[in-house]
Amino acid sequence: MGLISFIKSVGAKLHGATEDKPAAPEILKQEVANHGLPADKIDVAVSGNTVTVSGKAASTEEAEKIALSMGVSQVANNITVEKPAPEAKMYTVQKGDNLSKIAEAQYGKGKANEYHRIFEANKPMLKSPDLIYPGQVLRIPPLA
Repeated sequence: MGLISFIKSVGAKLHGATEDKPAAPEILKQEVANHGLPADKIDVAVSGNTVTVSGKAASTEEAEKIALSMGVSQVANNITVEKPAPEAKMYTVQKGDNLSKIAEAQYGKGKANEYHRIFEANKPMLKSPDLIYPGQVLRIPPLA
């Protein structure tokens, strides 16, 4: 799936993490589990400020959510999926963004009401469509 880069300060929120060094692998796996995602089928390794996650996931969506849920600055997502699907685009939230504005920018003029797709694609990391912040990386699924 590749390398996903986030803003550096996101990774400093977990126990033992700094902006330059992510938390320990077991803490990162627990963070995945805390989001209700399957942590028992993945392995996590930390090298410098990059976290490598490998193992298996049921779907491309699940693999992407696992990578996003870790809350670190860089994730090398090497998870294999049982049911591959087109990968979602990743979008970094900018100051002044909201999900409707992002939906219109990503899906085209007149598609602001598709914000719910982006919200659903980022559950459980998003609790409300109104609670996004600059620097956050969101999955942007393709329109069906």
